[in-house]
Amino acid sequence: MNRTLISELSALEDGPVAVAGWVETVRDQKKVQFLVLRDESGAVQLVRPRPEGDDAISLAISGVSLGSFVRVEGQLKHDERVKLGGIEVKVDAFDVVSASLPEQPIAADSSIDKRLDHRFLDLRNPANALIFKVQTTFEHALRVWWVEHGFIEIHTPKLMNSPSESRAELFQVPYFETTAYLSQSPQHFKQMAQAAGFGRIFEIADAFRADPSFTARHATEFTSIDAEMSWIDSHEDVMAMHEAILVAGFQAVVDKHGEEIERLFGITVEVPALPFPRIPLAEALKIVAERGYVVPRADGDLDPEGERRISAYVKEEFGHDFVFVTDYATGIRPFYHMRDADDPTLTKSYDLVYRGTEISTGAQREHRIDVLLDQVADKGLDPEELSSYLEFFRYGVPPHGGFGMGLARVLMLMLERSSIRETTYLFRGPNRLLP
Repeated sequence: MNRTLISELSALEDGPVAVAGWVETVRDQKKVQFLVLRDESGAVQLVRPRPEGDDAISLAISGVSLGSFVRVEGQLKHDERVKLGGIEVKVDAFDVVSASLPEQPIAADSSIDKRLDHRFLDLRNPANALIFKVQTTFEHALRVWWVEHGFIEIHTPKLMNSPSESRAELFQVPYFETTAYLSQSPQHFKQMAQAAGFGRIFEIADAFRADPSFTARHATEFTSIDAEMSWIDSHEDVMAMHEAILVAGFQAVVDKHGEEIERLFGITVEVPALPFPRIPLAEALKIVAERGYVVPRADGDLDPEGERRISAYVKEEFGHDFVFVTDYATGIRPFYHMRDADDPTLTKSYDLVYRGTEISTGAQREHRIDVLLDQVADKGLDPEELSSYLEFFRYGVPPHGGFGMGLARVLMLMLERSSIRETTYLFRGPNRLLP
């Protein structure tokens, strides 16, 4: 379709132009008709003086329903008096390409569940569409950083013959004469790339958790940002890479979308300073307790309230929105996390907490097969079910580590949205499989 994007109109001289988009508003007055037309790039005012007795165009404008897709030919005119961008298009031809039903099923104040039922309409809202423009810019910046630093992008299978971490939170699916599992994480395949000699890899792809949670930060299908790299000395190397890509991603978002984010969301996205604060878990629990909250979890991990409390402390003390909580106990970490040589009750691992919410887990991995087997046994896992994974380590694997991070959580917190339902294109949860 021959058309000019609305965002490009202001740079053009007055004259003939063709635009197309959805009818957002209509003011059908006796002497003149006004419309606001919106496409994927912005909105513009259309105007048409009404002839006496009406004609085909004025009748079409009078009868058009909001949300209809139309194509318009007319005369572009720059006029500072026009509030919407200082330009307008005087209509010469008006073609209804696809008419909308007259009653819209959602409104600005509709509940999130109702809006998700009609997500294709919900995403016509400029603020909601901006979320996914930000997502695109953020992901691209991460990829650029990784590629420039010698990382290889991989695409791992999402159908597995055994659990990737444990049998908890697994989706099972029939697979010919056997059972397959939807991947909870690309963890094993990321580590296989280290055995293969790739050195540094990344992946941005779907992961699945059969978690019946209904919180603002959980989903059964989500986009996981993963990276792994060889020849590290400790999890500190992983954290240094992790914070560097986040700074690159945030900087790209601020540079490209900062003004629009301020206009549509009323917030200012800030690029985090390097390095991010680091606090051992035991110290974090002590700080939270001294501030009046004792984490009730029996496993010794931070709960959501504990994460909020330690983030508040970090914001007050360091002026920072991020904090690495490090040195987790072996009892609350997977079998493949490396244990500290000086204190085997601790792992060389971390959680990254952003504005009171955990967004990522990272660690140095155990690369020695004899130690891995001991840790598998210690966790009560069946080495036969992990045989294909354990095979990697029988042929020489360098010291390595990496992380997995939830994309929707990062966007939710960056843009100060209330739920990952807002920052997921099509959300999947325990009671949602549509649209």
